[in-house]
Amino acid sequence: MDDGRAREFDEAPLGQPRVTAGMRVEELVDAYAAAGGGAVYLAEAVEILTEMFDDASVTTVMGLAGAMVPTGMRTIVADLIADGLVDILVTTGATLTHDAIEAIGGAHHHGRPDPRAPHPTGAGHPDTGDRRAHDEQLRTEGVDRIYNVYLPQEHFAAFERHLREEVFPHFDGPTDIAAMTARLGEANAAVAPDPRTAGIAAAAAAHEVPVYCPAIQDSVLGIQAWMYSQISEFTLDALADMTALSDRAFAADRAGAFVVGGGVPKNYTLQTMLTIPGAYDLGVQLTMDPEHTGGLSGASLDEARSWGKLEPDARNVTVLGDATITLPLVVAGARGRMTHNG
Repeated sequence: MDDGRAREFDEAPLGQPRVTAGMRVEELVDAYAAAGGGAVYLAEAVEILTEMFDDASVTTVMGLAGAMVPTGMRTIVADLIADGLVDILVTTGATLTHDAIEAIGGAHHHGRPDPRAPHPTGAGHPDTGDRRAHDEQLRTEGVDRIYNVYLPQEHFAAFERHLREEVFPHFDGPTDIAAMTARLGEANAAVAPDPRTAGIAAAAAAHEVPVYCPAIQDSVLGIQAWMYSQISEFTLDALADMTALSDRAFAADRAGAFVVGGGVPKNYTLQTMLTIPGAYDLGVQLTMDPEHTGGLSGASLDEARSWGKLEPDARNVTVLGDATITLPLVVAGARGRMTHNG
């Protein structure tokens, strides 16, 4: 019996999209929008991200966590900065470490997480060894493993020299972290074999995009900064950055949060709005963590609204999935839909 209340579901049925050869990314996103499940959230992320990038009045803050540089996402982020689509970057010391290693000529390599798994490039043959023995062998060979990526340890020695010769000596006494990351970007650009591969910090320095790294101690970069502070007057002031970041947020006409991964960069990005009267108007989060565990990395942006970090009417969406898959898709989709550039 009809009790006069509106039915909850939308009368328009979802589609059964067709995927064809030669489709553009924007067409694929349209197909996602017509479907259900997680696909529709990815399509919504593209819509919100397009507005964030396309509206010059929006100050876009990008939170970047996880192994994005080792897994090949470095240029995507650097290009967003270089093209003026990201105004502020909040990231980890690990991101800046791996970014600098690539800039000074190092490289990350295809590997495998398990000796029984085939090598992704087809090289070599799987053996019957166990994972512990596999990682013990890598250690004896001087190779660090990040899931299915290998990084020769000698690159860290070159990174240490880079910091001690080109970055830390430029400071005498306490300095804010953003000033140090800006100098790191300049140093990376100066030694990069190819300007197009100078990376994230270099693009940020060149385009005056501040890079905040609130948990810098939790990285090789932070360890090296601490070690240098033991033999010099150099030290980092972790609180100094908060003033400049709050000022930028306060001055923004509109604000957008583009959060990749969780942890400290996510929280630092969102908590910025707790220090000012306003909040984020737009939000896109890419994460692999579900919200029902109660952890920060999986917390939805709707939850952030309850804290006053998002405006009540903010457009926001959370996309669950491996960011090495979702990040290229949403960025390509948004760039394809932008009107002023992209």
